[in-house]
Amino acid sequence: MHIHIIQHESFEAPGAYYVWAISRGHEVSFTRCWKGDVLPESMEGIDWLLIMGGPQSPDTTEAECPYFHSQKEQQLIRDAMSHGKIVLGVCLGAQLMGAALGAGVERSPEKEVGLVKLHLTAEGKQDPITRVLPPEFVSGAWHGDMPGLTKDSVILASGGGCPRQIVRYGRKAYGFQCHLEFTRKTVDGLIAHAPQDLENPKHSPYIMTAEQIREYDYTTMNDQLFFLLDQLG
Repeated sequence: MHIHIIQHESFEAPGAYYVWAISRGHEVSFTRCWKGDVLPESMEGIDWLLIMGGPQSPDTTEAECPYFHSQKEQQLIRDAMSHGKIVLGVCLGAQLMGAALGAGVERSPEKEVGLVKLHLTAEGKQDPITRVLPPEFVSGAWHGDMPGLTKDSVILASGGGCPRQIVRYGRKAYGFQCHLEFTRKTVDGLIAHAPQDLENPKHSPYIMTAEQIREYDYTTMNDQLFFLLDQLG
């Protein structure tokens, strides 16, 4: 299987997604946007599109961020879905999926940075992919927005300060506002590049300290992600 990863920033790494892909023997290619890489012209030869996070929004213009091409990514998402490809969006990637389908992006009720407790919805417990997750589980989080919903989308996991943590947009298309791919290495990158996100003047329960984030053992979280991805791949 050929998995193509759109990575917007060096510090928004695929983490456990990449570890899983390599461990399963899949071919992996990248568009590293911050390096000026060009997006694929089509999904020909690509089985799986994975869109990672970033500080941008689906509404971010090329004037604001010259290497971020929101409309082109949204078109690629639509093309992938129309051709029956597997599409996963993480954080910004999930928001781009909602925007690509006409749902836009919305502010999350709470900003979340660190780790949050989530639960599967009734639909999530029945979904062929997410039902392998425990009814309640811990995930990484690093966001202030959340994906918009279409009339056909289904919320599969909720919790923390955001009601839209995992959203199904199609039979093979899932948006993950949450970050099950976090590892100690990836969170180190986020902390180094966005220390301002850890400021918590209102003492929100959904914003953790750098020390709390670094000391967490991400093994179980990653194992749960691997099990989930095995259902797709």
